[in-house]
Amino acid sequence: MGAILYCTRGKVMSRHEVPALIVGAGINGLGVARSLARARVPVWLLDSDARSPAMQTRTARSLQIRGLHGETLVEDLEQLGKDRFAGVRPVLLLTQEESVKTISRHRERLAPFYRFSLPHKDTVDALLHKYGFQRLAELHHAPIPKLVHVTTQAGLAQLEQLHYPAVVKPGERHAGYSRQFRKAYRVEGIAEARDLVRNILAVMPDVVVQEWIAGPDSNIHFCLQYLDRHSRPVAAFTGRKIRSWPPEVGGTASCTAAPEAHAELSAVTARFFKDTGVTGIAGMEYKCDARTGELRMVEPTIGRTDYQEEVATLNGVNLPFAAYCSELGLPVTPPVAVQSPAVWRVSFEDTQSALLQHQAAGSGFPRGNRTIDALWRWNDPMPFLARGLQRIRRKLRKWMSKSAARPHVMEAKP
Repeated sequence: MGAILYCTRGKVMSRHEVPALIVGAGINGLGVARSLARARVPVWLLDSDARSPAMQTRTARSLQIRGLHGETLVEDLEQLGKDRFAGVRPVLLLTQEESVKTISRHRERLAPFYRFSLPHKDTVDALLHKYGFQRLAELHHAPIPKLVHVTTQAGLAQLEQLHYPAVVKPGERHAGYSRQFRKAYRVEGIAEARDLVRNILAVMPDVVVQEWIAGPDSNIHFCLQYLDRHSRPVAAFTGRKIRSWPPEVGGTASCTAAPEAHAELSAVTARFFKDTGVTGIAGMEYKCDARTGELRMVEPTIGRTDYQEEVATLNGVNLPFAAYCSELGLPVTPPVAVQSPAVWRVSFEDTQSALLQHQAAGSGFPRGNRTIDALWRWNDPMPFLARGLQRIRRKLRKWMSKSAARPHVMEAKP
């Protein structure tokens, strides 16, 4: 790709030198940083926790900020835009849903300092809420299981409209919910659903209950895309989960490419995003119903990279770099052929998931695929080592706490 020159404050600068700022470290941010570093993009990784293992990567310059959402994030980004990155307008990439909400609401304040693409504010708000997404999916005749939205005790009667089993989730991210409940719950019948929803309503008045899609976690597929300002995909990748942690209701523990489903899912995903006016980074998760063989939508990712974003890069589709090029008006390079497909795994979570399901480690990985750890890399070992050190410290603190709480028996003197 040829360099395109422009001027900033009297300095001639290559567009390929424009930095990318990733807001939010963790495994998601680490995968994005490594993807951009492959393309020799200068990367800054921003997080409120300087001790995060991902912040130790050698593929990005780490910078601690005060928060990843709310007014503090906006203020910190404004200050960076005026000082450290004055006149440069870095490409801004987000990794967390709360960051997307903040940037969407304050886009006018940040647009002079950063390059980023988001759908209209109303579209962002609707698609980041599970009931809002449900209504749009039904409006556009997308394949999605039935869902009810419960906001009051009186609304519990709606649970009778569903077929069970079902999954219970918060309508959107909520700090109080996260402190007391798991990400999602599978319930086998209406009585169990009623009791659980009643308990959640005491914490937050925003619960969704959706009919369960039969099948193992390996039936879950995802289509990741980058869409231009006309909602046309300029890059796309389709993959599937192998295992989740926790099983059935958790995040990705391991996944790989799914070329056999790409034509169908990329078309369905692009059509839905076109209908709803989605632009920028986005993705859609699906599950194949084991009873009917039909693929059903589960949930979208809007305005941010996905947790397993790096699996696309490892399989030849560098979506973060596609986003970077698009924001700078550069041509997007076509997918790169890889010698063998890659399995991406978070080793600890994948091992725990396999053990809980009485599966052998590595089972379900397609034969001939490379296995790439989400943290460990020979050329970038510090995130893995830092995570290991954190686990050791937590175990020591736990042991010391139990030891201090254990009663000491005094021996009587003769």
